[in-house]
Amino acid sequence: MPIQSMKGALRGFLLVVIFCAGVWTQSSGIIEEFLWYLPDVEYLAIQHLWLTAISGGLAILVAIPLGILLSRPSMTRWAESLMQVLNIGTTIPTLAVLALSMSFLGIGSVPAIFGLFVATLLPIARNTYAGLKGVDAALMEAAAGIGMSPTQRLLKVELPNALYVIFAGMRTALTINVGTVPLAFLIGAGGLGELIFTGIDLYDPVMMLAGAIPTALLAIVVDALIATTAFLVVPRGVNPARP
Repeated sequence: MPIQSMKGALRGFLLVVIFCAGVWTQSSGIIEEFLWYLPDVEYLAIQHLWLTAISGGLAILVAIPLGILLSRPSMTRWAESLMQVLNIGTTIPTLAVLALSMSFLGIGSVPAIFGLFVATLLPIARNTYAGLKGVDAALMEAAAGIGMSPTQRLLKVELPNALYVIFAGMRTALTINVGTVPLAFLIGAGGLGELIFTGIDLYDPVMMLAGAIPTALLAIVVDALIATTAFLVVPRGVNPARP
């Protein structure tokens, strides 16, 4: 795992632990009350991860091929204009995107997955595009010089050299996705947002924290997993964190 990723994950974990310790030491019996919500946390965390996996997986499957397509020389004229279309999903507040999705698709998991999918597309597509366009021109000339076809150059030169940037976009997008999924509760999709928003409505800090703390921990874990995957997958010499 890259050193900076380890430091960031450890720092976030320690902040959560310190925050929890502060709350627990100020309230008598709060630990027992918090543990009472554990069955709900387990059930809702599975829903939370399922929403993240489906929406994030769909975004990856669409955004990476789209970024590759926009990076082709024939699309240079249209790439930035089309990228701004994707930017709409990020510019519009996520809650508004979910509300619009609900208007067309009803309530439940389907509109939530669609809204999260739209909000997750841009970072992955943008990083894929930027990573491919940032490949050293000398490498591309050398690959063309030895007779590689455009497809071979893409698979053997461009993608390996762009992988680190692509993974950075996936890491950003999926971490934000985990933190955004609680909003899906507002349109009937479940997830840890059920504890967070119900706790806010009932003015029950323990219930709210029972949803907020696992959400924060899940975001840290997802970030660390993607960083580790990037460290293992990206070829040596391309990943700046590897010697």
